[in-house]
Amino acid sequence: MGVPKFYRWISERYPCLSEVVKEHQIPEFDNLYLDMNGIIHQCSHPNDEDVHFRISEEKIFADIFHYLEVLFRIIKPRKVFFMAVDGVAPRAKMNQQRGRRFRSAKEAEDKIKKALEKGEVLPSEARFDSNCITPGTDFMARLQEQLKYFVNSKLSTDDAWKGVNVYLSGHETPGEGEHKIMEFIRRENSEPGHDPNTRHCLYGLDADLMMLGLTSHEPHFSLLREEVRFGGKKNQKRITAPEETTFHLLHLSLFREYIDYEFSEVKNKISFEYDLERIIDDWILMGFLVGNDFIPHLPHLHINQDALPLLYRTYISVLPTLGGYLNENGHLNLGNFEKYLEKLSEFDREHFNEVFVDLKWFESKVGNKYLNEAAGLAAEEAHCKDGRKKDLDSLRLASLDDGKDRAPGRGFEEDGEEEDMFEAEFRQYKRTYYMTKMGVEVVSDEFLANQALCYVEGIQWILHYYYHGVQSWSWYYPHHYAPFLSDVRNIAHLKLTFDMGKPFMPFQQLLGVLPAASKDLLPQSYRHLMTSENSSIIEYYPLDFKTDLNGKQQEWEAVVLIPFIDERCLLAAMEPYNNHMTKAEKARNRHTECAVYSYDAELDYPSTSTLPELFPNIMHCHVRVTPVPMDAWHVSLSHVGRSDSSSQLYFLGFPTLQHIRHKFYKKKHGVVVFQQSSRGENMILEIIRSKEEPVSVCGDVASLVLGCSVFVNWPHLEEARVVAVSDGESKFFLEEPAGVQKLYDRDSPPPTKVTYLSDKEQKDWVKDVQGVTEHFSKRKGIMVNETAVVLYAQLLTGRKYVPGQSGQVHLEKQWAKQTMPFAYQTIVKDIKTFDSSSTRFKTLEELFPPTTTVFMVGNPYYGAMGKVQESSDVIKEGRVWVVFTVPCEPPMEALIQNQHKYCVKYSPGYVLASRLGITSYLVSRFSGSIFVGRGSKKNPHGEQKANVGLNLKFNKKNEEVPGYTKRTEKEWLYSGAVEELMSEYLDRFSEVFDLVSRNSHDDVFYEDDIWPAEYQNGAEKVKEITSWLKNHPVADIARASCDLQILDKAIVERIEEEVVKAKVKKSSEKVRVTVKPHFLFRPLEQQHGVVPDPDAEYHLFDRVVNVRESFSVPLGLRGTVIGIKAADREAEVLYEVVFDEEFAGGLTIRCAAGRGYRLPPCALINLSHGGRVEQGFHKLTAVVKPQPASSHQHNKGQLVGLNHSPRSPFISTQVGLEAIVGFSGDTVQQILNQLFFIPFLLLTLLNLPFSPSFSFLPPLPSSPSAARMGDSVLPAAPAAVPPLQSPQPSSMVPSVASELTRICMGLGMAPPDFTFMRSRQGLIVYQVKLSSGLAVQGPQCQSENEAKEKAALFALQRLNSVGSGFPLPPPLFSGVGQIRGPAMGPIPNIFGQSGEPWRHVTKKRVSSVKKPQEFCNVAHKARNQAPGSEFPSHSQPSLSPAPSTPPKTAQAAGTPSTPQTPRQNPSGQGHTPGSASKRKHRKLAVNFEAAKVQE
Repeated sequence: MGVPKFYRWISERYPCLSEVVKEHQIPEFDNLYLDMNGIIHQCSHPNDEDVHFRISEEKIFADIFHYLEVLFRIIKPRKVFFMAVDGVAPRAKMNQQRGRRFRSAKEAEDKIKKALEKGEVLPSEARFDSNCITPGTDFMARLQEQLKYFVNSKLSTDDAWKGVNVYLSGHETPGEGEHKIMEFIRRENSEPGHDPNTRHCLYGLDADLMMLGLTSHEPHFSLLREEVRFGGKKNQKRITAPEETTFHLLHLSLFREYIDYEFSEVKNKISFEYDLERIIDDWILMGFLVGNDFIPHLPHLHINQDALPLLYRTYISVLPTLGGYLNENGHLNLGNFEKYLEKLSEFDREHFNEVFVDLKWFESKVGNKYLNEAAGLAAEEAHCKDGRKKDLDSLRLASLDDGKDRAPGRGFEEDGEEEDMFEAEFRQYKRTYYMTKMGVEVVSDEFLANQALCYVEGIQWILHYYYHGVQSWSWYYPHHYAPFLSDVRNIAHLKLTFDMGKPFMPFQQLLGVLPAASKDLLPQSYRHLMTSENSSIIEYYPLDFKTDLNGKQQEWEAVVLIPFIDERCLLAAMEPYNNHMTKAEKARNRHTECAVYSYDAELDYPSTSTLPELFPNIMHCHVRVTPVPMDAWHVSLSHVGRSDSSSQLYFLGFPTLQHIRHKFYKKKHGVVVFQQSSRGENMILEIIRSKEEPVSVCGDVASLVLGCSVFVNWPHLEEARVVAVSDGESKFFLEEPAGVQKLYDRDSPPPTKVTYLSDKEQKDWVKDVQGVTEHFSKRKGIMVNETAVVLYAQLLTGRKYVPGQSGQVHLEKQWAKQTMPFAYQTIVKDIKTFDSSSTRFKTLEELFPPTTTVFMVGNPYYGAMGKVQESSDVIKEGRVWVVFTVPCEPPMEALIQNQHKYCVKYSPGYVLASRLGITSYLVSRFSGSIFVGRGSKKNPHGEQKANVGLNLKFNKKNEEVPGYTKRTEKEWLYSGAVEELMSEYLDRFSEVFDLVSRNSHDDVFYEDDIWPAEYQNGAEKVKEITSWLKNHPVADIARASCDLQILDKAIVERIEEEVVKAKVKKSSEKVRVTVKPHFLFRPLEQQHGVVPDPDAEYHLFDRVVNVRESFSVPLGLRGTVIGIKAADREAEVLYEVVFDEEFAGGLTIRCAAGRGYRLPPCALINLSHGGRVEQGFHKLTAVVKPQPASSHQHNKGQLVGLNHSPRSPFISTQVGLEAIVGFSGDTVQQILNQLFFIPFLLLTLLNLPFSPSFSFLPPLPSSPSAARMGDSVLPAAPAAVPPLQSPQPSSMVPSVASELTRICMGLGMAPPDFTFMRSRQGLIVYQVKLSSGLAVQGPQCQSENEAKEKAALFALQRLNSVGSGFPLPPPLFSGVGQIRGPAMGPIPNIFGQSGEPWRHVTKKRVSSVKKPQEFCNVAHKARNQAPGSEFPSHSQPSLSPAPSTPPKTAQAAGTPSTPQTPRQNPSGQGHTPGSASKRKHRKLAVNFEAAKVQE
C-alpha cells in the first residue's frame, strides 16, 4: 500500500527520523524482510519513459539476484531472511490494482503512439509489459523457480548465508508481500520465548510500511529504502552498485518518541492513563483518513494541504472528552470515533465557507440571487486549482481550539436569514458532490447512512488487516469517492461483521485486474472474455476511460473511473472455460504454502538449474526445505502486540532521544531533509544544559574525555576516540607516536600536550563551531545553542584481530585517521551498550587454520592471495606457513607515460567560442540550462518553462558530464564533442542564440520573442529542440561529480588490452613461505570496515585486488583504478576499478560490460603501493599523505596537499605557501609571472645557450610509478640552500638540443629531428621537427652548433606556448594560471641579488658531498659537448645544488616516517649524450640532469 507524499511529510516534520546512511553505517540486524515487488519492478522496467528500452528475461533474473545479494550483504541478517512476493490480494486491494494496471497500459500505448508519430523507429522485440508482475503469469512462475535456485545456491556455497533461515513466500501464496511479513512478525511476537530485543529491518518502498512496523510495537524496528530524491528528473537512471547507493534508514524507535512529543500536551488533560502504545495505535488510525489503497481520501483532506496537522490538533482537543482511545488494538471504538469525526467535520463547513464567500462575490458581480449547482461546482474546482488554503490554516486550528458550535471562520455577525442560507447552500454543495461524483439522482438519508456504513466498515476492515491479518477476502469499498466528514454520523450503534470468504485463484485475479491490452498474459482459453463483443463481462474492459484528479495535483494520483468487477459475473463467465487449460496452466493456477530453507551439512544432492547457460547446476546442494502451512501464522483477534523496552542497554544503530537533556517544540524552521528546505512545521529539539553540570572548562573536559571513547552525532550515535579538546583559545591534545591509536583509562592519564591557538587556528575553531551548529540545525532540527568546547575525534571504522604475546590474538577497535569536530554538549559518554562483536578467535591457530584464504600486506609478494598451510611447527615462533599465488602483472609504465595520446582534450570556453564564431557568454549559457517560457516577455502565458540548454555542467550540484565538460578551480573546460554538439545546435536553431545574445541579463526567454513571425509556431520549435536533445547520445551519459578523478574511456581500453596480453603469458608462480601474522590480512565479516593497509595511497592506474568475501566482485580478482571519487569521510571514498575479468553483477564504467565496479578502501589492497614501497620509493611531496579534514572545507582559497591528481580523495592538511618556497606570496607571484619571459629574453639578447630548468614546476616523471595523470609533486622538505656561488663556465650548462631531446622523451614523444641548410652567404639555418607534428625553424647563424642550439631554443618556446597535451595539476595559488614547461635544473640567477638567497625548491636530492669526482667527470663531458661556447664569468651565476640530506626541522608537519629513498631513472634522460659511458651507475633520488660542481 502506498500513501502519496506521506513519507516525505513525516520525514520533514520529524527531521532525525530518516537517517541517510552508507553501507558501512548500517547497524546489525537479526531479521531482514524484503517486500520483493519493488525490487522486481525496478530490475525489469527501471525507466518507463524510454519507449526504446528492451530487456531480456535472463537479464531481469540476474539483476534481481544481484540486488538480493547486495541487500543481504549490506544488512547481514543474523537469524532470518524473509523474501515475500505479492500473491493474490484481498478483493479490497484488487480495485486499486485494476485501476493502476489500466492506467499503465494506456500510458504505454500513448507513449508508443507519440514516438511513432515523430518517426522514431522502435526495436522489433516486444517491450516488457510490467503488468506481467501479477500472480499467476508465466513470468512469475519462472521467477519463482529462479528464486528457489538462488536460495539453494547461496545457502550451499556462501558461508554468510549458512546460519540463516531463509523464508520464500512466492506469488502462489495468497496475500500482499508486506502483510505476509507482518503475519510472520506477529506470530513470532506471540511466541512465549520471543526475544523483545530482536532487531528487525524491513526493506520496501511503500510509505505505509512505517504504519505496519508501528503496529508490531517492537522497540528495535527500522525501515530501509533507497534514497528518495524529490524534484529530480523522472527518467534518471537508478544506481545499482551498493557502495554508491545512498540509503534512508527510518528508525521506528525514534518515530515512537516523536509521536510521544507530538501528543505530549494531552498527558495532563486526560482523566485516564496515558499509554504511548495506545497513542501510537490512534496515530495509525488517523493516517487512514487521508486515503490509502483500500479506501479513498476524505473530500479536501490532502497531505500537502496540511491535513495531518489538522487531524492531530483535532485529536488533542477531543481526546480529553472521550474517556478512552479510538483504536483498541485493531478494534474501532465506534462511540469515540464518532465524536472525533464530529469535531473533525467542522472542517467541511470551514472549507465550504471559503467557497461560499467566493460565490457571494460572484453573485454580487453577475446579479444572480440564486446560486446554482454549476456555479458551486465551478467555484469548488477553481479553489482546488489555485490552492488558496494558506490563509485558512490559522482559521482551522483556531476553530478547533474554540469549541463553539457555529460556522467557523465567520468573523461577522449574521442574522438568521443568512445563517439559514449558508446551511441551505452547504447542503446543496454536498448534494452536488454526490450527484456529480457518484451519479446518484436523489441524495436521501438512506443513501447517506449507507455511505457512512461503508466508510466505517472500510476503516474497521483496514484495522483488522493491519493488526490481525485478512478478516474478509471478498469485502471491498464499493465507491470511487468517500463521503463528507459531516455525513459520517450516527455510527456508534453499528455492528461490523465480516465474512472471511476465500481468496481468488490466480487466473481469476488476472482476469479481474488486467486490461484487454495485456490479454496475452492470460491462458488462451480466457482471452476472448476481454475482447469479444459476445462476452458477458466485456463492459469491465473499456478501451478508453476517464480519470479524475479529485483535488490532487499529479496525474498518477487521479481516480481511474472504470467499473468495479462483479465477482459472481466474473466467475460465471470463466466457468465454461476452466477445463480448457493446459497442464502447465493448471499448475500455475493454484495456492501453495510458504517454505523455509536452511543449510544442512548432512544433506548432499545435485540440484538442476532451469537456465544452465546462465546459472550453473548445483552439484552439491545442502539445503533442507520445510513447508509452512498457510494458516500457521494466523493470530486471534484478541492478540495484543506490546513493546517491552525495559532493557537499559543502548543498541548501537537504533537511535533514541534519551541521553541528552532537551526540550521540544514545533516551528517552521526550513529543515533540509530532501535537497530543499521543508515548508511545513518541524519538530525542533533544543539541547539544554544540565543544572548539575557547570560551565564547561576546557581542561576539565580534557581530563574527562581525552583519549577515551565517546558517542557522537546524537541521536544517531557513533563511537569515536577523542584526540583533542579546544575552547578556541587553548588546545589539549594527545601526544602519541605516529601510527598509535589507543584508548586510555581514566586511571592512567594519556600523554597530553597543551598549546595556545594562533589567530588562524582560532578562526578555524570558530568555523568548526559554525559548521557543527548549522548541520545540527538545518539537517536534524536540533538547536545546540552556545558551544564553549569542541572535541576533535576519530570515528570507529571497525575491529581487527591483532596478534599478541605467546600466540594469542585479540579484537581491537580501529579508528579513522581523519579527525572531525564535535560540540561537547552533543556527545554522550558513560552509557551501557549492547555489543555483539565478541571475540570469535583467541589464538593464531584459530585465526589461521589450514586452507584459510589470506592476503599479504608486507613485502615481498605484497597483495598476493594465498592459502594457509599446516603451521604447527612454526606457530610457536609467531609465524604461519602460507602458499601464495603470484600472478604476472600487466606492464603499465609505457601506457602511463603515453596517456596524453589518449586523453580527451579540453579547452577553455573562449577557445571554443572563437572556433564557433560566438561569444564566450553563449558557450557558457548554452552548455548549462536555458529556460524558455510560453508567450512573450511582455505577455507571458503561465508558469510552464522548457529547458533547451545542453545541460553539460551543473554548478550548484558540482557535477560534470565526462567526455564533454570538466571543471577546474577557475573555469569550465569543454571538449571537441561540445564543439560538435554546439555547432549542430547553431545550424539547427540559430535564432535561439540570437535572442540570448541580445538579452544576456534575462533568466527566462520566451517563445514568441524567439520566433515572432505569425507562421512560426514557437511551441512546436521548443518541442523540436527538447526532442533533439533527448534523443542525442549525450542525454544517456551519466553525470559525474567534479570531485571525481577519472581516466578517459580510450585509456581504459588500452588498460584492458594490456591485461589481455599479460593473460596470454599465464606465468603465475606459487611460493611457500613463513609469514609473521601481522603481515597477513584474513577477509572476515567481523573485520568489515577495516582498511587492510591504512598507509596505502591510491592513484589512477594503480593495480588493486579485491579482498572482500561474499561480494559482487570475486575474492582475489585484480583490477586497475580508473577513477577516484572524493568524500568528506575516509570510509566513503570510492575507487572506480576495471577488473581483469568479467563477473556477475559487474558494472560498465567506461569499460567492457560487466568488468567495472566502485569499491571503498576497506575492500582493496593496493598492489602498486606495495611495489612503490618495495622499490624503496615513497612519493616526494611537501605535504604528507592527505588526511581528510572536512572541518577545513571552507578554506578553499588556501593551498591544499597535492596527491598525484587534480583533486585529492579528501581535503588535505593545509600548508602555507611560504612554508614550501620560503618566499612571500607577492615575491612568488612576481617570479612566476617573469619565470619564462626573462630567461628567454636575456639569453637571446646575450646570444647564450639556455637550459630551461624550473625546479618549482611539476617535474617530468622519472619513473613509471611517479607518472600519473595530473601528477603534482613537491619536495619532501625545503632544503637549506647555500649562498649563490660565483658564476660557472658556460660549458657546464647542458646544450639546449640535448635538453629538448630529453623533454620530448619525457613527454612520450620520439627524439626531435634536426635538419639544416646553408645559405649562399654561408649562414646556417636549422629546422626542428617533433613527432607531435610541430616544426620550428631557427635563425641564420655563423656556426652549425649555434644554429642548432637556437633552433632548439625556439622549439622549446613553442612547446611551452602550445602545451604538451598531458593533464596538469590545478594552480598552486589562486590568481596564477597553469604554467607548462619542463623542470630540469636550477634557474640561472637572473636578478643578481645578494644577501638572503632564494630558498630554491627542487625535486632533486644530489649526493654532491660523497662523490665529487663523479660530478667532475660529468662536468668535463659537458664542457666537451659545447666547444667555443664559453662566456664571461660575470654573465650567468648559477645556484649550487642542495645538500643531499635536508634538515629535519624543515620537514612539513606530519611528514611520513618512511625514509625518502632514491628511485631509478630508467630512461637515463637528462645526461649529455656521452656522459653515461664515463660514469658508474648510481642511484640518485631524481637524476634529471648532470649536477654542477661547487667551487
